[in-house]
Amino acid sequence: MLSACAGLSGLAQKPEVSVAGLKLLQLGFFEQRFALQLRIKNPNDVELPISGLSFAIELNGQPFLTGLSDKAVTVPRFGEAVLEVTASASLGNALKQLRELRNADRDRVDYRIVGCVSLVGVGSMPFERRGDLPIPAIDLAPRKALPPPGSERT
Repeated sequence: MLSACAGLSGLAQKPEVSVAGLKLLQLGFFEQRFALQLRIKNPNDVELPISGLSFAIELNGQPFLTGLSDKAVTVPRFGEAVLEVTASASLGNALKQLRELRNADRDRVDYRIVGCVSLVGVGSMPFERRGDLPIPAIDLAPRKALPPPGSERT
């Protein structure tokens, strides 16, 4: 117990976790997988030895992504680190977001990330942050149908 208290003695503030990047990895019918870069800032005078985290992300107030990671990273005192994790979205959540983005007359989207970081030998610490992200260009125009196989002229 003393070591846990000693580890927290300089921990006056929660870590700040924000979205630094997002890339589609796998597009499935029921689930989409993303590579998500999280920037973790440590405003404390002691390093943060993170052994894992869990999180959920909302876009425009609607659920979008969830994820877990057991990747370890040590965030230096008064420093930051970027951690790449995998996140998933359900078909329903993805369709809601596409509909919202298609009807949006803006170039940025509001997000909220909430979760917990697990600190080595200490326990869990919650985090929450709100921000905005640029909306990528999405071409939703109808496409010309491809000819049936074998109907090409040679």
